[in-house]
Amino acid sequence: MNLNQVTLPVNDMESASEFYRNLGFTQIVDTPHYARFECPEGDSTFSLSLMAESFSNGAVIYFEHRELDEWISDLKAKGIEFEQGLTDEPYLWREAILRDPSGNKIKLYWAGENRKTPPWRIEKRA
Repeated sequence: MNLNQVTLPVNDMESASEFYRNLGFTQIVDTPHYARFECPEGDSTFSLSLMAESFSNGAVIYFEHRELDEWISDLKAKGIEFEQGLTDEPYLWREAILRDPSGNKIKLYWAGENRKTPPWRIEKRA
């Protein structure tokens, strides 16, 4: 089993699509109501879905990058604003927080081995 994608709601497809392209993603589907993006590495994709009604999204989407500090610096140079600058978190991830034009919360991070094998890892199965 593998996760196919995550779809985020947006209220302005054009500005949201431009935002994610500026983050470095490749747009592979472009319609007035739906957009899909490839991540620069691996097989992951994510999409945007235009919402006619107002919405509140409590989900957080995470994008990992080995050269996080350089990526954040490049994004700031493009004028992208962050809610929280680079922070070394107690859960052993280094991350920065921003929001897309529709208010979806995004964390850009690097966790290395701690992403899947933190010191407190457990394995529970049915």
